Amino acid sequence: MDKKNIIIFDSPKELASGFAAIINKKIDELLKTKAELNIALSGGNTPKEFFKELASEYSRKIDWNRLNFYWADERCVEPASRESNFGNAYNTLFKNISISPARLHRIKGELPAEKESARYSDFVEHNVPPRNSLPEFDIILLGIGEDGHTASIFPGQMELLTSARLFAVSNHPENLQIRITMTGNVINNAKFIYFLVSGTTKISIVNEILSGSEKAKQYPASYIKPVQGDLFWVISK
Repeated sequence: MDKKNIIIFDSPKELASGFAAIINKKIDELLKTKAELNIALSGGNTPKEFFKELASEYSRKIDWNRLNFYWADERCVEPASRESNFGNAYNTLFKNISISPARLHRIKGELPAEKESARYSDFVEHNVPPRNSLPEFDIILLGIGEDGHTASIFPGQMELLTSARLFAVSNHPENLQIRITMTGNVINNAKFIYFLVSGTTKISIVNEILSGSEKAKQYPASYIKPVQGDLFWVISK
């Protein structure tokens, strides 16, 4: 990977502020050639700080009502749950900016998982313009777990990386929590993919992935390789 695609900050706080500036610039750049953008978000603690930074520093700098937001994965819980990826993004970002609710396309985690994954797949297919016969997101934000999972594709669930479905049901391997996740083919069809990573354990996994080690093959995150887009690792020490 090109070293310019690895962006390192000294702390999670600096990552949040620095990455907010990066995304602001990228959105401005893309909106010069498109009427609106389609962006997919993920959960986790690192994005929370980034969302807070966007809400406090970019509420008037970004043209929010030209952006459509989707989710790369969701836990099968009510949106008011502390575990909801949508709920966390809403509470830290969306309720604090001026954006039409019609632009927030959440996965309805409170509904039966199989039915909702099919509904969401159909919704995305009909609302996100395609390339290579798959929806093409302009930007996807991803995290990585201490087991090397990304979105809600966990080790031992590698079939989700190549599934013909756009979104599918997965289970957390330890607590068996049911989730809905974007599949690997859709992720790899995006124009720009950003991994947000902080924490010593996670950084060691990133090093395995970037070095192309044999061990990295067990990590779903190592298979995120855009077909025609760009991949960035945004890391804090």
